[in-house]
Amino acid sequence: MPSSLANNRAARDAVLARVRSALGKKDDRTDARAAAEAYIARHAQGPRPAISDDLVERFLSRATDMESTVERVADRAAIPAAVVRYIDALVLPRELEIQRSKSGVCWPEFADLDWRGAGLTIEPRPTIGQDRLGITGTFCAVAETGTLVLLTGAQTPTASALLVDTHVAVVKSDRIVSGMEEAFGMIRSERGRLPRAVNFISGPSRTGDIEQTIVLGAHGPFRVHILVLG
Repeated sequence: MPSSLANNRAARDAVLARVRSALGKKDDRTDARAAAEAYIARHAQGPRPAISDDLVERFLSRATDMESTVERVADRAAIPAAVVRYIDALVLPRELEIQRSKSGVCWPEFADLDWRGAGLTIEPRPTIGQDRLGITGTFCAVAETGTLVLLTGAQTPTASALLVDTHVAVVKSDRIVSGMEEAFGMIRSERGRLPRAVNFISGPSRTGDIEQTIVLGAHGPFRVHILVLG
C-alpha cells in the first residue's frame, strides 16, 4: 500500500476513534454494523414504476432513450468484431477520427481477446487521457433507467470510461437488474462494502447549460456503445 494512502487511513481511523471515545462507544462495531445491515434489509422501498419481466429488452430500450447505441452479441469471442462494426459505422469529424488507427484501451479482463485479428490495436491498461476509445466491462446494469454501473478498482479503471471520446461497455445479460435498489443490493452482497466510488453512467456525457440546448460530450465521452453479452 502506498505510504500516503496508509497515512490517510491511519489519520482517518484516529479521528473516528476519538469520536467513538467521546460518544462512549466501543471500538468493536460488530453489533452496530449488524443492526445497520438489518435496517437496510427490512427498510421498505418507495413507489417504483412497473418493470416488465424481460429486463434485457427494457434495458436496451431505456439505454437507447439515453442516446446510447446498443448491440447484442452471442458470446465473448464476438466482442472485437462487434467493436469493429461499430467503429466502421461512425461518421466523425476528421480531428476526432478513430477509424484510421483503430486503437484504444481496455480493461484487463478483455486482454485475451483477439483484438489484432479483428484489425484493432487495443492495450489492456488505464487511459491517461490521450486515448480516443475505451472498452470496459460493467459490474451490473439497471433496466429501469438504461444505466451502467461501474465500480472503481485496480482491474476496473473508470478513467477508461470517463476520459475517452468513445466508450464501449460490455454488459452481461444476467447482470441486468431491475432498479438501483437491486444494484446496491448486489454490491453489498458480493462486495460486502462500497468501493471508493460507484459510477452510474446513463448515456454519453451531456449538458444543457447554454439556452437549454443539449450538447453531448461536455464532460466525458461523446458516444456510449453497449454490447449486451448473452
